[in-house]
Amino acid sequence: MGGAALDVGRAAYRENRWNEAVAELELAEREAVTTPLDLENLATAAFLVGRAADGLDWLARAHEAFLADGDDVAAIRCAAWLGMMLSNIGDHARSSGWFARAERLVDDAEEPDADHGFLRVPRGLQALYSGDAEGAEQIFREAERCARQAGDADIAALAGLGLGQSRIMLGDLGAGMKLLDEVMVAVTTGELSPEASGIAYCALLQSCRLAFDLRRAQEWTRALDRWCAERPDLIVFTGQCHAHRAALFLAHGAWAEAEAAAAEARQRSARGDHDGVYASAYLEGEVHRLRGEDAAAEAAYESAARTGFEPQPGLALLRLAQGEASTAQRMILAAVDRLDPSERRALLPAIVEIQLGAGEVAGARDAADELVAFSRRESTPMVAALADSAESAVLLAEGDVAGALAASRRAWAKWRELEVPFDAARCRVLAARCYRASGDEASAVMELDAARAILDELGAAPVFAAVESLTKTPGGLSPREVEVLRLVAAGHSNREIGAELYLSEKTVERHLSNIFGKLGLASRSAATAYAFRHGLAE
Repeated sequence: MGGAALDVGRAAYRENRWNEAVAELELAEREAVTTPLDLENLATAAFLVGRAADGLDWLARAHEAFLADGDDVAAIRCAAWLGMMLSNIGDHARSSGWFARAERLVDDAEEPDADHGFLRVPRGLQALYSGDAEGAEQIFREAERCARQAGDADIAALAGLGLGQSRIMLGDLGAGMKLLDEVMVAVTTGELSPEASGIAYCALLQSCRLAFDLRRAQEWTRALDRWCAERPDLIVFTGQCHAHRAALFLAHGAWAEAEAAAAEARQRSARGDHDGVYASAYLEGEVHRLRGEDAAAEAAYESAARTGFEPQPGLALLRLAQGEASTAQRMILAAVDRLDPSERRALLPAIVEIQLGAGEVAGARDAADELVAFSRRESTPMVAALADSAESAVLLAEGDVAGALAASRRAWAKWRELEVPFDAARCRVLAARCYRASGDEASAVMELDAARAILDELGAAPVFAAVESLTKTPGGLSPREVEVLRLVAAGHSNREIGAELYLSEKTVERHLSNIFGKLGLASRSAATAYAFRHGLAE
């Protein structure tokens, strides 16, 4: 029986049928017919289906079995993976113990660099997370050298990920993303183990966020979707996969789909993909915040915070929307002080918005300048759009209306090209404020009309309400109705009004009917008199 289970389990493992692999290899293990490699594969399959505790136990047994067989390199590999996995779930004491055991085995081994560079990977990550990107880069280069000499594709890939992340932290986004793309070649050609492949996908997509590289994120999220779909038993990495999908839906204005993807990410995370817990909760908070659902946003951000990570900039932006500008300012600046350079750059657009909301134009200028300087070094479309948006808002606050208008138009064009409707609409609001400041009310109304239509379709209630406040007119008329009334007062016919505003005569008639109803008027002459009394005539 055990031999048959072993054969079935091995075949299931090769074919990515992880649940069956666990069931059959566990049966074979109880029959004592497994090899150390079978135990290691059993542990891997258990991790992949969300059975982390069982996976840790089986990997420890695989380690002991490799030691008994005299395979020190495999034993070191198991010990190092145990250290990495325990560290990832916050069990730092046991993680330290396994790393110490791996180090001792390396010291005792006859083969030089018996760990193939694996133990250098956590050291590099420690340096990276402490903000020492240059030191991390050196460690990862040494790890990659060892791995390539030993022909260990997994460790070479992990080292390559670290190198790419180090370059991104140092501000060299182009070089960093190229290194990460090179790692992904090994993933897509099937050279890496499932764990290394999943780690690579998720690290790349996180790096896309830090690099403001929306297009690359779209391409690799589609690839991750396909990779997960080919492994239907997979739990680990799938929560993160759905969280990345939620982030893209959010950016492209598909907020209902973003909410659904974030909910799926939360469910997957609860089943074993612990790394997806923060992102799923944070993205749910973002959807609720943008819709103006404050209580739901608060609850989601609190859930995200329980993972140990700060739900920023979302929580600070929520406080700003609630009128607590000074609280938002304290939150975002405190968060910035605790972050590494790459994470800090990701907060710059929010810093500009919050500083302006708090009346700190100088602080907003500093953040905008930093973002503009960054965009000149790394001119991806999204970086350029963010920089122009920030520059427009700050220039307007500084009184440079012409400069602000030009920057808002550049930003709008880039957001439209990237198909990011919310930010594109906000740029139109900025343009409207610029036109109004320069006395061009007709252009301001046109921009506000366009922004209102997009924000209404998105369900962006808070920003929509803010735009509505910019468009309030006597009698509750809409901006378009004011334009029609102004032309009526100037003596234009319905056909002439339609030609002027690019509307059909039927639409002009509908606007006139609304005007008469709102103002309680019965004729064009009464409407003309009203326009002159209220300063709405040209």
